[in-house]
Amino acid sequence: MGKNGVSKEFEGCIEKGKLRKFPAGERLFSKELKSAETDLTEAKESYQNKKFKWATIQGYYSMFHAARALVYSKRFREKSHYCLIMALKEFFINKKFLSPQVSETLQYGKRLRESADYYGRFSEAGAKELIESAEAFLGKAKKILVK
Repeated sequence: MGKNGVSKEFEGCIEKGKLRKFPAGERLFSKELKSAETDLTEAKESYQNKKFKWATIQGYYSMFHAARALVYSKRFREKSHYCLIMALKEFFINKKFLSPQVSETLQYGKRLRESADYYGRFSEAGAKELIESAEAFLGKAKKILVK
């Protein structure tokens, strides 16, 4: 734990400017949820068309935007994927709104996306798994945010 009752990783993100207060987030989180829904729909279409690289990338970005919607709702904004995950842990996982498995799945999805995007390594099975994870995560985010 850091000195302010938050994790050292979270504190580090704030100190480095990779996580900032963002009052407008409260108004904009629904836009991020829409992006998550769009990316999930497009990931499913790409998967059906056997475009597994794009399905993987779009599946991850669905999760990214759902996570960003959650963090926006807490009036914060990230400047790195890592700090988005740290904020998600601080605001939702540590407070038991989401299980620790969510951050593991998001980190795994990030690795799959990077592998597909930067190295051309992807698979049908990976794309399918990521789409299923993205769909489940988006459902959890909506339950928290949509009242």
